[in-house]
Amino acid sequence: MNLSEYTHKNQIIEELSARTKNEVLAELIKPLTEKYSFLNQKEVYDVLLTRENLGTTGIGDGVAIPHGKLEHLDQVLLVTARSSSGVDFAALDHKLVHIFFLVLAPEKSAGKHLKILAFISRMLQNQAFRDAYMRARDRDELWNLINKT
Repeated sequence: MNLSEYTHKNQIIEELSARTKNEVLAELIKPLTEKYSFLNQKEVYDVLLTRENLGTTGIGDGVAIPHGKLEHLDQVLLVTARSSSGVDFAALDHKLVHIFFLVLAPEKSAGKHLKILAFISRMLQNQAFRDAYMRARDRDELWNLINKT
């Protein structure tokens, strides 16, 4: 799977400024609302927060994959970001989260949505990948890393 089908270099945040879970969600949304004018920041935020309230998307090992579905979306959208200092995202292992992949999907795309989430999850289970992600010098290196997998 090639993640470039769902993201763009401008949807990579080299270093998050956010320090809380809610701030992270808002910062992850920003590149999407800047590129896709039809997206409403509050609506996307509410969808993500509702999902987080069902159970954390902080899956452990310093990784979180916040995700949600939107009715008026016609393609999967992806944003990736990192936080060198880490954020308390209520992860399952109670550790700080450093790597974030936000996935937004159309309401009626269960199959594709789940395949992308599974692909990202498998990719992030690899310690060497996570280490390379955190060591990447810039957006270009991050872009190349997520698209060579």
